[in-house]
Amino acid sequence: MTESLEIQRRPEEASAVLARLLAERHSCRAFLPVPVERPTIEWIFTTAQRAASWCNSQPWQVSIVSGPALRRLRAALEKAAETGQERESDFAFPTEYRGVYGERRRECGFQLYNSVGVARGDRAGYARQSAQNYRLFGAPHAAIVTSDQGLGAYGAIDVGGYVQILLLAMQAQQVAAIPQAAPANYSKLVKTAAGISDDRVLVCSVAFGYEAADHPVNSFRTSRAPIDAVVTWIDQ
Repeated sequence: MTESLEIQRRPEEASAVLARLLAERHSCRAFLPVPVERPTIEWIFTTAQRAASWCNSQPWQVSIVSGPALRRLRAALEKAAETGQERESDFAFPTEYRGVYGERRRECGFQLYNSVGVARGDRAGYARQSAQNYRLFGAPHAAIVTSDQGLGAYGAIDVGGYVQILLLAMQAQQVAAIPQAAPANYSKLVKTAAGISDDRVLVCSVAFGYEAADHPVNSFRTSRAPIDAVVTWIDQ
């Protein structure tokens, strides 16, 4: 409580810390083969528990997969993707990215492919980089995040808010991460591998570890729209 009051007395300092964490955080796509220390992981997930949720339902459950278990999961995902196993996700994926949403997606994609030397139109190169999703980008840990089936979209929204807090908590500890939808293409496979019951719905996974800072795939940063592109002021 005392610490909370101290922060309230110094809002400009707290604002600067938040702005810095948001500016520094990015989706990491290459990791060092070094596990994160257990106390650090526990601090991160304890901190993320402060995330807001509908009626304080806190619908998220997290399975943190590491070591041999992660190697088995990675191998299973790679095999499923390589062999064209039928996809089955607990939530419908976007049907299309229209207008500005497609433009932002393409911009991010071109930045990614350019960073690793994949020329525009190189379909084989696209496929190789896309396959990294199912390798979990070589991260030493993956957090599988699920919600309760009965909470539907609102449970998924709460999980999304939780993941954002989780990413900031990781950044505060200099732990790199990338939230992923790709493993959710094979939700039953992932839940079986992680021992997750059928009444849970897989929202996403978060690959995390220490960043391979010198890898070119970690060299680019995505842009953000100005607030006048997303905020409407209604005061009359």
